[in-house]
Amino acid sequence: MSLLLSWLILSLAVWITAAVLPGFHVKDFVSAVLVAALFGILNFLLGWLFFAVFTILTLGLAWLLAFITRWIINAILLMIIDRFTDRLKIDGFGWALGGALMMSAIGTLGQWLVGVAS
Repeated sequence: MSLLLSWLILSLAVWITAAVLPGFHVKDFVSAVLVAALFGILNFLLGWLFFAVFTILTLGLAWLLAFITRWIINAILLMIIDRFTDRLKIDGFGWALGGALMMSAIGTLGQWLVGVAS
């Protein structure tokens, strides 16, 4: 149940981000749900690998600045999703960074609200 709730929160974050940011486009809410699913799967499969590579390449600096590293990795994952599906269109890497930041903020707020409500 927790996984489904997290997926719904991420879907809402994708949908709200697309509604607010002009360079971040999602066709409809169903597309936001699918983009959220792809994002979660890629983050699970590749997120840790990218984090490890960034940490090694920066000689540990990426680990010390984990928030910024995760933010950049999330933007990269969004760009990968943009390339592989027609349900998400991002106008550039700057918009991907903005989208990743906004999705993280909305997702964190959503998880916090669910925690407070339960």
